[in-house]
Amino acid sequence: MEILYLLLPLSVVLVFVIGVLFWWALRSGQFEDLEGPAHRILWDEDKNPP
Repeated sequence: MEILYLLLPLSVVLVFVIGVLFWWALRSGQFEDLEGPAHRILWDEDKNPP
């Protein structure tokens, strides 16, 4: 029972930290262009072909 006094606040802090990191990722534009890098790999042309 005593372990709950440690695990419950720790889990609340962990959820808060994960929420803040997710909010930061949304605000900084991490999820704006999900398909762009995949298309860029397919259409990338080498400047000096072998």
